[in-house]
Amino acid sequence: MNILAFAGSLRKASLNKALLRAASNLAPDGMNIEIFDLEGIPLFNADLEPDNEPGRVRTFKNAIRKADGILIASPEYNHGMTGVTKNAVDWGSRPASDPPLRGKPLGVLGASPGVTGTARSQDQLRQCLKALNARVMPAPELLVFRAMEKFDKEGDLTDEKTLTHLKKYLGALADWIEVNR
Repeated sequence: MNILAFAGSLRKASLNKALLRAASNLAPDGMNIEIFDLEGIPLFNADLEPDNEPGRVRTFKNAIRKADGILIASPEYNHGMTGVTKNAVDWGSRPASDPPLRGKPLGVLGASPGVTGTARSQDQLRQCLKALNARVMPAPELLVFRAMEKFDKEGDLTDEKTLTHLKKYLGALADWIEVNR
């Protein structure tokens, strides 16, 4: 089972990128998580499609199409999803006649320094993905709150409870993707 994962952050030291690295390390047997960095994906512009679509966007869309499922780590800024997250979804929603994200089974998770984790960001993202008929796993949720306390200086997830929950989450995601392929 091949999973394409991306974080809605461009920061090199992003907690959400670190969360995806932890997920990759904890992936159950038979699951491979490929992390795609959104660096270099321009702002969505319909004037660029389809003939002038940037190569990085084509690479991203092809990776979505090839994946059995998608895993999105969505940060939360100002009580919502980031522009980077929304931009990735916008590119993945085109062309309207055959968007790569349409019908894809996927999971949403996130890490935030705040006490509510990424609850609002995930809700907004789920609403957006619903418009694409993406098959978003409804439960369990993974909202890593006070994330600065759960990762070490190198960006490794060290909190045992979060590691345990992430492992259960990935098992549920594997089941979800298997049922919704």
